[in-house]
Amino acid sequence: MAITSANQLELLQTAEAVAREKMIDPGLVIEAMEESLARAAKSRYGSEMDIRVSIDRKTGKATFTRVRTVVEDDLLENYQAELTVEQAKQYTTDPAVGDELTDEVPPVEMGRIAAQSAKQVILQKVREAERDRQFEEFQDRAGTIINGLVKREEYGNVIVDVGRGEAILRRNEKIGRESYRPNDRVRCYIKDVRREQRGPQIFLSRTDPQFMAELFKMEVPEIYDGIIEIKAVSRDPGSRAKIAVISNDGSIDPVGACVGMRGSRVQAVVNELQGEKIDIIPWNDDQPTFLVNALQPAEVTKVVLDEEAERITVVVPDEQLSLAIGRRGQNVRLASQLTGLDIDIMTEAEESERRQAEFATRTKLFIDTLDLDEFFAQLLVSEGFTNLEEVAYVEVDELLVIDGVDEGTAGELQTRAREFLDAQNAKAVEKARELGVEDSLFAFEGLTPQMIEALAEDGVKTLEDFATCADWELAGGWTVVDGQRVKDDGVLEKFDVSLEEAQDLVMTARIQLGWVDPADLEAEAEEGDAELSEEAEA
Repeated sequence: MAITSANQLELLQTAEAVAREKMIDPGLVIEAMEESLARAAKSRYGSEMDIRVSIDRKTGKATFTRVRTVVEDDLLENYQAELTVEQAKQYTTDPAVGDELTDEVPPVEMGRIAAQSAKQVILQKVREAERDRQFEEFQDRAGTIINGLVKREEYGNVIVDVGRGEAILRRNEKIGRESYRPNDRVRCYIKDVRREQRGPQIFLSRTDPQFMAELFKMEVPEIYDGIIEIKAVSRDPGSRAKIAVISNDGSIDPVGACVGMRGSRVQAVVNELQGEKIDIIPWNDDQPTFLVNALQPAEVTKVVLDEEAERITVVVPDEQLSLAIGRRGQNVRLASQLTGLDIDIMTEAEESERRQAEFATRTKLFIDTLDLDEFFAQLLVSEGFTNLEEVAYVEVDELLVIDGVDEGTAGELQTRAREFLDAQNAKAVEKARELGVEDSLFAFEGLTPQMIEALAEDGVKTLEDFATCADWELAGGWTVVDGQRVKDDGVLEKFDVSLEEAQDLVMTARIQLGWVDPADLEAEAEEGDAELSEEAEA
């Protein structure tokens, strides 16, 4: 077809009609038309030519131009689309490399094959623009709830019509044994939106913990307005869930607001989640207190928190043990997900046995090392002394508070403890030297002889070896393997060296060796403080 005045306006009308139907920018359709016309012109004038087409957005007139680029003499390859500086002087004054010369060429007539090719180009461009629009629209809606109609089910996965596209609800994202028929209405959480070759892929979920949080936001106006904040959610989909809430207004009870009048609000969420039982728990910044709330309805008598290991031990009455653990460990598992801590539960009887075992072990330590009778050793343990270092280097006044201990007895106790520790240190130094430890490690402050011996047994014999250690290799830590937290034993863990202390020791060694410049560390610390302050302001 020839591009004549008769069909110039038809181009614009077609572009607008396609854009309106596909809900995309008409400019994108016109650009696709320009590209298709340029392809047709190249097939007519030669594929090596750089032919460009411009369609006037008001009149629809298509202008065909041939473009030639000025290049250096030794880079001239395509004579149809390039020319040298000398050749360009015939057409313009003072040409430079990179300039483009344009000449208008007559419009082309499209044959049947060229028209079909142009149609394919336009359809492809329109399809790509439609995909981009869908991706941008649903990407912004990720993390929200959407209503859709079930179209079909494929191998347990449900295909849902969400208006301007299709989404997939995978089999493992459905609650329990949910089944759907075509045209059933379904409410889901948009979990993820990915850009893929065949178009945007929208993944839905009904088991994600945030689905329940969004449902509460819809049912509870105080959450939507920000008066009440959802701090944590954990779910066993279709069975039970826990949600922690806090109120920013002291006059509003967060739990009561979420429950609603006669339980109307929480019941609406329960109905949507197929009867899932929901425990609404008040949030508390104090982790032990929050954990006691999270383990409801079980009663807790004692909580012992190990912040470094991110573990917590909970003591409950004997008759409350099964309630605290829950059916198949459900209650303690949900509480663990809610708090982000590993929870060990023991009864009061088990905790008493553990305390007695620790008491007996420490008593025996003082009997064997300080040559004390059992009664006197038990007095030391009862006053809170756990090791020889505490006895050897504590202030004398702390020993004098023990019944029957005067200054002479206290001095004798400290002398015996120090002599025993000195003997241990001497043995450790001797063993370390036998293992080949160099003086550089002995001279390093912060390491005791026993620590150096333990390092030597692990192959660390020089200050350079020590400086290459990672902090978790020294202090120990936790890693996740196959979804389970696994303990990594540290070389110095038995000496109660924390992760922060290990970091300081290793960094000090690197500074002494000249591997690290202290000025760089100060600059990094200042940058970190600045970022923290910016985040706090935000």
